[in-house]
Amino acid sequence: MLRRLLPPLVLLFATPAVAQDGEDPIPASLDGVGRITVQGGWRVTSNETLYKTWYSVEANKGLARARETDGGPLGVATFAYSISDLVEVGIDLFFTGSKLYLTSPGLEGGAPMERSLETLGYGALVGVRFQTVLPEIGPYGLVPFAGLATGPAISSSKLSGEKLQDKTTQAWAGSLGATWRLSPRWGLSAEYRFMFLRGPVGPALNDSDKRIASFSLGGSWMSLGVTYTFPPEPSRSFPGGL
Repeated sequence: MLRRLLPPLVLLFATPAVAQDGEDPIPASLDGVGRITVQGGWRVTSNETLYKTWYSVEANKGLARARETDGGPLGVATFAYSISDLVEVGIDLFFTGSKLYLTSPGLEGGAPMERSLETLGYGALVGVRFQTVLPEIGPYGLVPFAGLATGPAISSSKLSGEKLQDKTTQAWAGSLGATWRLSPRWGLSAEYRFMFLRGPVGPALNDSDKRIASFSLGGSWMSLGVTYTFPPEPSRSFPGGL
């Protein structure tokens, strides 16, 4: 029995890159490869600048700080195309949000009150990514990368008892990550982004015109997701084309 099983087992483990289930073999080169990556994760953001500014306003001096939150959920969808083995260009569509809390004086001399600050940000980043393939890691290789991106974003906040405040701004990001390829088409991706994205806060209670601070939706963005890869055109898969 062992002699009958040995040849198929040797063949299975000796050729892990052979396509299965009708899939094409993954190309050794990244040139011409496209991908879609969908990720979800968590953002770790310090809003110490917001808190210091808010509690330094004359009307808020001496108030006890409300409970503080340090982040919120995020989602990113990436559409990208490799223009060479080492360089990829793409677009990230993103959104994130959270609820912050601030203390304000009470109305008509009443006790101080905690107010919620709902924040939201979304936009599109256009960027470039530098990458390579480590074929010896994992069943179909590991693709580590580093990139830079920037693009338009809308950030908004809604302080309880006040109207919505929003602003169109420029977001910036640097990223590091990797895709672990499990098959010729599918992989698992992990990515760290350091983001810069701010939005307005205000007005203060009973002051409908004045924005007194800003909040951050940037900081450290950590996400996990899945990647679907599109093979290159046949003419780019083989030297000289077909």
